[in-house]
Amino acid sequence: MSAEAHAPTAPEYIGHHLRHLQNKVEPQAIMDWSYINYDSVFWSVVMGLIGVFLLWKAARKATSGVPGRFQAAVEVLVEMVDTQAKGIVHNAESRKAVAPVALTVFVWIFFMNAMDLLPVDFLPRVWEEYYKVAGHDPHHAYMRVVPTADLSITLGMSISVLLICLYYNMKIKGVAGWIKELFTAPFHAHGVVGTIALAPANFFLNIVEFGAKTISHGMRLWGNMYAGELVFMLIALLGAAGLSSLGGVGLWLTHVLAGSAWAIFHIMIITLQAFIFMMLTLVYIGQAHEGH
Repeated sequence: MSAEAHAPTAPEYIGHHLRHLQNKVEPQAIMDWSYINYDSVFWSVVMGLIGVFLLWKAARKATSGVPGRFQAAVEVLVEMVDTQAKGIVHNAESRKAVAPVALTVFVWIFFMNAMDLLPVDFLPRVWEEYYKVAGHDPHHAYMRVVPTADLSITLGMSISVLLICLYYNMKIKGVAGWIKELFTAPFHAHGVVGTIALAPANFFLNIVEFGAKTISHGMRLWGNMYAGELVFMLIALLGAAGLSSLGGVGLWLTHVLAGSAWAIFHIMIITLQAFIFMMLTLVYIGQAHEGH
């Protein structure tokens, strides 16, 4: 935090860490699309480039002989994604594009989630020092480093999945066939009168289904990572309280033990959340290949 005469209170500490580095200084209004979270965009791009580089390096150094540990790990990951894709998306031609998308989603989200394992104050403190050197007020040195704890990032990814689903709906069923399905399913009717009567209800339910799947897809990942980020902040406050209070060695040791235990447990969470997002991506794309 900024160098002040008094240490920040717990609400000030958490509030500062939950603010994004944005194109505007004032607090963000609800549903104001003019705000850009520069930190989330930056770290998501960096993590994406790292993921692509590692996959490229594994493909470049792949050999037909006994693989090394890195190549073996990547091969296990690729085979796992390919197996899941084959079980969900039955169109072999579509899998040529869908499987790489699923692999990219898993690796990218895993690396973005893994940013939560860094010490809470490490990168924000580095950013604060840069602000001081640059002559800016360090109080405004906001920096959040977990892109998936930003709802705009996770919803952006889920909307991208929705666009892929819409593409395959139209590719597999044809534009006319897909539009017909919007108005004739899931409630099928016999005769022109019944079809016309049920068309508004069918269309409404299909739109709700697309919207619900997209929103829940993004919010599930965001909610889990946001909660994990808050837990790390609370554990950091526990350690700060131990260091700032007389006889607070017990609190500081509790902070170390709790932080280590939560970090170890969080490895499972960040992996599981990446896997769930990838699986739902495959499921939704698979559903686009099937009719009601």
